[in-house]
Amino acid sequence: MDLLAGLLRSHGVPDFFIDASGDLLNSGGDDGGLDPVQVALEHPYDPTKAIGTLPLGAGALCASASNRRAWGDGLHHLLDGSTGAPVRTVVATWALTDTAMEADALATALFLVPAEDLERHFRFSWLKVFSNGSAEYSAEFEGALFT
Repeated sequence: MDLLAGLLRSHGVPDFFIDASGDLLNSGGDDGGLDPVQVALEHPYDPTKAIGTLPLGAGALCASASNRRAWGDGLHHLLDGSTGAPVRTVVATWALTDTAMEADALATALFLVPAEDLERHFRFSWLKVFSNGSAEYSAEFEGALFT
């Protein structure tokens, strides 16, 4: 997405919105470009529902979830390196930052690394949903979760 955004900008297209299968990049909103887009946050157990919304202004929003890239009951692509088993406590994460590459990497990292450790090295906002139904999010997270 970042490469496509660079290509669009190099051809004089300042305002765009890229949806790469649910990972999103909005060129503007805060600087007179595109308005923020209200984005639904997919329910980690039912892709036909949302657990909340987020206004996406300039920047990238990427997600990672245990219901995606699954190959069997309880088996998915996010593995705990210390056990070799799929992560069971976290079921979905979202990361919002300037670039899609960074947002995608951080969304995946949130499954395995405490958010406060990542915040020491990266400037981003985030949401993490757990298998027990609870959620944690950063102070900068501008989304709203449904009750």
